[in-house]
Amino acid sequence: MIATWWASLSLMMKILWGVTLTASLIFVIESIMTFIGADTGGDFDASGADIDFSGDVDIDGGPSGMNLYTFRNLVNFVLGFGWTAILLKDKINSNALLIFISVLVGVGLVAIVMYMFKWLSGMQESGNINIYKQAVGCNGKAYLTIPGERKGTGKVQININNAVREYDAITDGDTIKTGSPIKVVEVIDASTLLVESPDSLII
Repeated sequence: MIATWWASLSLMMKILWGVTLTASLIFVIESIMTFIGADTGGDFDASGADIDFSGDVDIDGGPSGMNLYTFRNLVNFVLGFGWTAILLKDKINSNALLIFISVLVGVGLVAIVMYMFKWLSGMQESGNINIYKQAVGCNGKAYLTIPGERKGTGKVQININNAVREYDAITDGDTIKTGSPIKVVEVIDASTLLVESPDSLII
């Protein structure tokens, strides 16, 4: 049955199904890893793009700290676009309209998930920690590349109270790449930390 159904699909539909199912699998894995507080630790660096498969992509030279351009959001967009196109293909005769609606759903899903993570992050930060007292001296890693000399904002993950927490971060030193170890040296505000590479702290 499955083989017959697959053979009946056009090349375009096979590609769409393949990409959508892949995005769905990645989405499930990311969701599980996020809720259990784990980190896949799968960093990949190629041609100026730092990709952390725990969720984000940071392209050097782009607007730092702009969370729209992340691996997670790419997956969410493909998820919304792909399933919409598949489900509505036989109900909408116009390909242009189908693509337009699918794009809208993909963008909408990205916005919803971004808002959800922002809300969850806010709830987490307002919990039982005092970032001003507990963050300084903590070690962690860069989650998104942190531009050097305070020229932009990246992101870091640090461990506080046995929980991994994510904050915006700046540095006075050289650029800190995704996946590099960091140490918090100062709390700028409730959501932003000043960090340094541990090596730069050795005199």
